[in-house]
Amino acid sequence: MCGEKSTGICDCGHDVGRLINTISHQLKRRMSIPEEEDSLRTNMQRLVLHYILFESLKRDIYQKDVEKEFQIRRSTATGTLQILEKNGFITRDPVKEDARLKKLTPTDKAKGVRQHILDNIRYVEGLLAGEIPEEKLTVCREVLQQMSENLSCDEKRREEITDHE
Repeated sequence: MCGEKSTGICDCGHDVGRLINTISHQLKRRMSIPEEEDSLRTNMQRLVLHYILFESLKRDIYQKDVEKEFQIRRSTATGTLQILEKNGFITRDPVKEDARLKKLTPTDKAKGVRQHILDNIRYVEGLLAGEIPEEKLTVCREVLQQMSENLSCDEKRREEITDHE
């Protein structure tokens, strides 16, 4: 399509990474539109709170669960959780068996914005999906998941190399 088939490099503006980055910026701008004064400033805060709200109904949630679910570093998770705690959406409660572990518990304030967060996520998902047929969305999800796994594997490989040096 772009004529650069021999190198596999496309300089037509349709690189996968560039498209994902563009969509990511568009999502961040969309999610930063103030809809309700709920102290949730970023998409990540909304998504993490959504995750804690719904997963905590089934099991205890800890910071390591957030890190794994969102493929984020400990420092990013810590910062996001500190803001959620500071703004009164969660508490981090010590666990009797291991004082280093902190159970993440949604507060009544968080439960009060649950529906707003859910509605907002559904709305944005609807915007993303638009009039794309379900079978194409399924393929898209599978491809994006595989890309994430590819990047995770490479990151782990790089960490192993760094650890052995």
